[in-house]
Amino acid sequence: MIKDLLVHLDETPASERRLQAALALAAACGAQISALYLIAEPFLPGMGGRHLPAELLREHLAHAEAEAGAVLASATAAAERLGTTFAVLRASGPVDRLPQLLARHARCTDLTIVGQADLATHGVDDTALIEAAFMDSGRPALVIPRAGATVLPPRRAIVAWDGSREAARAANDAIPLLQAAEFVLVVDAREAADHPGAELVAHLVRHKIPAELRQVASSAGIAEALLAQANAEAADLLVMGGYGHSRFREMMLGGTTRSILEQMTLPVLFAH
Repeated sequence: MIKDLLVHLDETPASERRLQAALALAAACGAQISALYLIAEPFLPGMGGRHLPAELLREHLAHAEAEAGAVLASATAAAERLGTTFAVLRASGPVDRLPQLLARHARCTDLTIVGQADLATHGVDDTALIEAAFMDSGRPALVIPRAGATVLPPRRAIVAWDGSREAARAANDAIPLLQAAEFVLVVDAREAADHPGAELVAHLVRHKIPAELRQVASSAGIAEALLAQANAEAADLLVMGGYGHSRFREMMLGGTTRSILEQMTLPVLFAH
């Protein structure tokens, strides 16, 4: 059962879509929400990472705190209108530490909700937050596309299967969401299936999940095949294992994970 949700909020328009996704899930699951606002401490580029003078730093942080307060107050009001238990959290630090602050808060929740990176603005920093949410937390993360989520909990879901530990973790972490779905399709895009997807289907069915299996060709790439299948099935959720090396700040995510994050048009649950 999902009882604790963590949602990352900020000043961008996409933040409201993440909040709405969290509120929808909380209402369906009887969960409480913790909203986390991260504040980056400024520094002088090209000056060895040195911070601004103390007075300017205080001014910047005061502005950021006011901005955070407005976002969190609006979110709290929205939760109160729905009768949702809602807590607010703030954390500040150097920009390269924000992903770890997110991961630390995520470790004691059932699911963390983050947003698809906007490469035109934050870009790498947004991607670092996403990666930390499922690579460093030990918990799954639900990534909401910039356009928002259509239906949560999902009515139709796709589960990507490749027989790996990460895929198994994602499928099992998603069970509370999949149990609410009317249709679940396990997609196996491998040419040689050493761990047949039929075994996962049987496991999900034992959890009262209406799952079925489909082998799909992946000549255009696994990410493209998964997203095409999700589009063809009008899926509301994609579930998959996330791959990467989170100890490196350079974001060495696996190719399929990175492609999905860049091209996603539906919510994706990642686990590692």
